[in-house]
Amino acid sequence: MSNQMRGHLAMLLFSVLVAGSFSLGHMAANEIAPAALNVVRFLIASVVIGTVASLTTGFKRSDIDAPWRYLLLGGLFAIYFVLMFEGLKTADPVSTSAVFTLIPLMSAGFGYLLLRQIMTRRMALALAIGAAGALWVIFRADLAALLRFRIGTGEVIYFWGCVAHAIYTPLVRKLNRGEAPVVFSFGMMVAGFFVLLAYGWRDLWATDWAALPGIVWITLAYISIAASSITFVLLQYAVLRLPSAKVMAYTYLTPSWVILWEIVLGNGAPGGLILVGVGLTIVALWLLLKDEEL
Repeated sequence: MSNQMRGHLAMLLFSVLVAGSFSLGHMAANEIAPAALNVVRFLIASVVIGTVASLTTGFKRSDIDAPWRYLLLGGLFAIYFVLMFEGLKTADPVSTSAVFTLIPLMSAGFGYLLLRQIMTRRMALALAIGAAGALWVIFRADLAALLRFRIGTGEVIYFWGCVAHAIYTPLVRKLNRGEAPVVFSFGMMVAGFFVLLAYGWRDLWATDWAALPGIVWITLAYISIAASSITFVLLQYAVLRLPSAKVMAYTYLTPSWVILWEIVLGNGAPGGLILVGVGLTIVALWLLLKDEEL
C-alpha cells in the first residue's frame, strides 16, 4: 500500500471518529463550560499520546527545536475545540457538521497561500461533488429545508473555529521538520493544554466535577481518546502524505457519519433519499483517490 493510500485510510477513520464528537458534544455542551472540558481533554490526550510516543518512536532532542511551532498549532486547535462546544450549545449536530464541510475549501485556500499547493481540476470537481452530497445529507434530501436555510448563532461561532482548523492543516506540513506524527501531535497537545489552562482556569476551578452528569464523563472519555489522541495522530499522519485540500475533503463524509451516530443514539433514521448524498460523497472520495489530473 502506498503512502498516499495510507493517508486516505487515515482520514477515512478520522471522519468516523470526528463525527461522534458532534453527537456526544451536543448532549454535553450545556452541562459544562467548553474551556473547562477541553483543558481536561487536552491533558488526557497529552498523557495518552506522550505514552504512545515513548513506547514507539521515542523522543529526540531535535523534537523540541522551535517550540513556538507547537504553541501556534496547539493554540489553533484549542480555538477550534472551544468554539465547537460553544456552538453546540445552540446548534444541533447535523447543522454543525454542515459548517464543518466548509473546511476543505478554506483549507485549499490556505494551502495555496502557505504552501503554494495548486488545486487540480479533478480535485475541484471532487470538492464540488462532495459539497453537493454533504448538503443533500445535511438537509436530509429536503429542498425546501435548504431554501429556508438560516445561519444560527451557534453555527456562526463554530464557523470561526473551522477557520482556525483550516489554517492548522497546511501549517502542520509547513512547520513539521521531520518529527514523527505522534511526537509532533504530543508537542501540539501539550502546548494546547497550556493555552487552554491560561484561558480557562476560572471555568476549570468553578466547575463542580462531582456533580456532573454521566454524559459529560462519557463525552470527555470519547473526545479525549478517540476524537483527540487518535484523530490528531491520524491527521498529522495524513497531512504529511496528502495535499491539504485532499486531507480535509474527508470532512464531506462527516454529516453522513453524524446521521449514523444519531441513529445509534436513538434519534431516528433519515429517509432513503439521504443515500443519494452519501453516494455523492463516495464519488468525490473516489475522484480524490485518482492521481491523474484532468
